[in-house]
Amino acid sequence: MDWSTYDGWCWIDCYQLDDKGDAIARRSLFLMPEHVQFVPPPPPRPTPAGRKPPARKPPKVG
Repeated sequence: MDWSTYDGWCWIDCYQLDDKGDAIARRSLFLMPEHVQFVPPPPPRPTPAGRKPPARKPPKVG
């Protein structure tokens, strides 16, 4: 989309992603690229620990 801007400003289109990485919402931002800072994504959430079956011991030989 060609929108007029002020000198040094620009429009960018962004997408909000769900947990699977699918786009669920579109956002249009009006910003100055020289002031944009990269923010790393948060670490993945730990998955709840499932119940593990008890470990089997090998049979004793001899």
